[in-house]
Amino acid sequence: MKIKLYHIDAFTDFLFKGNPAAVCILDSWIDENKMQLIAMENNLSETAFVVKEKNIYHIRWFTPISEVDLCGHATLASSFVIFKYLEIENNLITFQSINRGKLTVYKKGSYYTLDFPSDNISNIKFPKLLTNSLNIEPISVFEGKDDFLLIFDNQKEIESLEANYNQINKCGKRGIIVSSPGNKVDFVSRFFDAQVLEEDPVTGSAHTTLIPFWSKKLKKSKLTAKQLSKRGGFLRCEYLGDRVRITGNAIEYMKGEINI
Repeated sequence: MKIKLYHIDAFTDFLFKGNPAAVCILDSWIDENKMQLIAMENNLSETAFVVKEKNIYHIRWFTPISEVDLCGHATLASSFVIFKYLEIENNLITFQSINRGKLTVYKKGSYYTLDFPSDNISNIKFPKLLTNSLNIEPISVFEGKDDFLLIFDNQKEIESLEANYNQINKCGKRGIIVSSPGNKVDFVSRFFDAQVLEEDPVTGSAHTTLIPFWSKKLKKSKLTAKQLSKRGGFLRCEYLGDRVRITGNAIEYMKGEINI
C-alpha cells in the first residue's frame, strides 16, 4: 500500500522554523495500529491522518507514542496540503474530529485560520507535584481540560525557564503551558509535553487555553502571540467566547510516498 505523505512546517513563514508535522492523505481508514507505527516512524511531534467523506475531512492525530484529542499545528499542516493539492478553488475546510467535534479552517492569502473550541480553565493552588518541575515558581496557576497553565510576570522569566521532565511526567496532564505578557506581542508562551518529555515548538491546541485567559486579562478580543521555543512560532489570535480563532502560515518541506 502506498500512502501520500507530506512534511509541513506550521505556524511559520520559513523552513526549519515553526512546528513540523506529517500529513497522510488516505482514501479510507487503515488499521489504528498501523497509524501509530507510521507516527512512530515519522518521529515528529504529530502525524495527522485525513480521510475525505462527502464534503468533510475526518482527521486523527498521533504522536510517536499515542493518539491525541486535538492538535493545532497538524491541523494547520493538513489544511495547507488540502488547499494546495485537493481544494485549490476553495477557501474553507470542515474537519470532523473524534473528541472535539467540527473544526473549520479558513484560507485568506497565504494564511490559515483555525476555528477551535475554547478551553474552560479554573484558578487553582500551585500543585505540590509541580513544585520541582520548573526553576521559577509562577504567580498563578490554572487548570484546563488537557494542560496546566502557569502564569509568570514577564517574558524574560519565560525565556529562562528550565524544565524538569521527571517531575512534569508526574503532572497528570498532557503537559504544562507557561506564559507571560510579551515584549513585542500581547503574550508569549512555551509548552512542556509530559507525554513525550520534550518542549513542543509551537502548540496550536495550547492556545485554546491561552487565548481565553489573555483576552480576559488584557480586555481585548484580538491578540498576537509568540511561542518561545528554539524553532519559534508566531500566531494571531481571536477570542469568540466558546470558540477561538488561531491564524498562522505554513510551508512545505517534503512530499512523497510511504510503503506499508
